[in-house]
Amino acid sequence: MRTLLLKSLFARPATIGPPDADDAALDELGGALAARGRRLLGRSLTIREVDAGSCNGCELEIHALNNSVYDIERFGLRFAASPRHADVLLVTGPVTHNMKVALERTYAATPDPKWVVAVGDCGCGCGVFEGSYAVAGAVDKVIPVDLHIRGCPPRPIDLLRGLIALVDKATANDEALHSAASR
Repeated sequence: MRTLLLKSLFARPATIGPPDADDAALDELGGALAARGRRLLGRSLTIREVDAGSCNGCELEIHALNNSVYDIERFGLRFAASPRHADVLLVTGPVTHNMKVALERTYAATPDPKWVVAVGDCGCGCGVFEGSYAVAGAVDKVIPVDLHIRGCPPRPIDLLRGLIALVDKATANDEALHSAASR
């Protein structure tokens, strides 16, 4: 016991280094997302994450957006505990029968304008859970989906890129509506 204690006192910490995220690229992505969200909504984006029956791999990557490496709060992006305060629903996993009604209610409780993002291979097409007796289907079989972010699990930087693509698409649609209305 004494040997083990002495070894652990003098051993280096068993941690891994941060991911190889280029700080300049991350700052550029986050700043662009915050600016586009403010231009579209007049404020920053608020995100609600919904686990519809996943293995939690995608949740780990989504939660990494809040860690000290990515820290999306510095760009004004934040996560909400209630769908009533959210602009974007990030839905992970295949929708299980037990979560189908809860997901539909969450979608209904989210105020307009709202966007839904299916995250991960399971959210986009059931992944390895395809054909399971417990699965109702992919996210787009239950609620309308605006963007699919594939990966098992997708990296946090890919999630940020996907959110930028979503805001760009929404901005283009908004500008098209305004130009059609002004004619």
